[in-house]
Amino acid sequence: MRLPANTPRPPAPEAASVDAPDLTVLRAADAWLASGMPVWLATVIETYGSAPRPVGAMAALNGHGHVVGSVSGGCVEDELIDWLRRDAAACTSGRLMVYGADAEERARLRLPCQGRLSVWLEPACPTLLATCLSRLNAGQLVCRRLDIPGGRWTCSAPGATMSSHLSEGVFQHVMGPVHRLVLIGASDVSRYLAPMAMSLGFQVEVVDPRAEYRSTWPHQQCQLWAEMPDDVLAMRPPDTRTAVIALSHDPKLDDLALMEALKSDAMYVGAMGSLRTTAARKSRLLMFDVTPDALHRLRGPVGLDIGARTPPEIAVAIAADLVKTMRSNAAVTFAATSQSDTNSVFILAASGR
Repeated sequence: MRLPANTPRPPAPEAASVDAPDLTVLRAADAWLASGMPVWLATVIETYGSAPRPVGAMAALNGHGHVVGSVSGGCVEDELIDWLRRDAAACTSGRLMVYGADAEERARLRLPCQGRLSVWLEPACPTLLATCLSRLNAGQLVCRRLDIPGGRWTCSAPGATMSSHLSEGVFQHVMGPVHRLVLIGASDVSRYLAPMAMSLGFQVEVVDPRAEYRSTWPHQQCQLWAEMPDDVLAMRPPDTRTAVIALSHDPKLDDLALMEALKSDAMYVGAMGSLRTTAARKSRLLMFDVTPDALHRLRGPVGLDIGARTPPEIAVAIAADLVKTMRSNAAVTFAATSQSDTNSVFILAASGR
C-alpha cells in the first residue's frame, strides 16, 4: 500500500491529557486500526551520542500520514512517512531503520552532535496492541521481547530490574508506569500535580481522610485512600521507585506520613511549606524519633526554587524536581526491587505554600 501524498490528515484519536506516552501511542494505534486504517509502530531500539529521544520511545503512524508520539521530535518522523509513501509494501513484518549514519544526514535531520538512532518500524499488530493495552490500562508494566532478525515478539510481566535495551539482536521493551507517586491530600496543588505526574509515567495515589476533599477530586485515574496516611504507607511501604509528598500543612496528616516515608526506601520525600514551617516540622519530627540522618532526606520546601507562588506553579516546581531526581538517580531507581508490577506516588493535601 502507498500512503497518499496529499490526503488531508484526520485528527488523531482524542487521548486523555494525563496518559503516559506509551499508552497514548498504543491507544492511538488501536483506534486507527479499529477504524480500518493501516497503522505502523516506530520504536527507538538503540541510540548513540546525543540522540533526541531515549531507547523505547515510540510513535504510531497511520495510512493518512498522521503521527502520534515521537522518535526524534519531528524530522525522523517525516522521513518515516516519506519512506512509507514509497515502500510501505516492503514493511510486512518489520524493518530496521538507522538515522544519523554520517554528518550530512545528521545535519539534514537536525540530529544533535554525533547523534544516531536505530528505529524498528513494523505494521501494528492487533494482538500485540491488545496484549499491551490490557496491562497498561490496568496501570501495570509490560515487557515486549522482540527478535529483530525474525520480527517475532512475546509479551510478559517484567522483572524488577528489567529495562528497555537491545542485546544480541533481541530488543527488550519495558512499557508502563515505573514509578509511584503518593500525594497526601486532595487539595489545589495535588489537583495540578497529579495529571503532570501521570503524563510522566507515574501511577498516582491520593491519601486524604477528609471526605470533603475527596468528594471533589477530579482525576478518576488516581487511587483515592480514605485512611490515615501512616496507615496507608505502613500497608504499602514506599520503595526506591516511590515518591511521597506532603502538601497539606496539617501536622495531623503531614507528620504521620513523613514519619513513615522517612524510615522507608522512598526515592523522594518532600513537604510543602515556608522555611519557617519546614524548620518547625523538622523539630517536631526529631521529637518523634526520626533520626537526623533520615531527616536529612526531607525536601522542604518541596520542589525546585523557581519562585513559584500559585498552585499550578508549585506543581510545576515539584514535577521538575521529580524529573531531576529520577534522572540523577536512574541507576538506583530503575534497578529497585518492587513487590508489585507498578509504583505509585501519594499526594498530601495542599492548602497553600
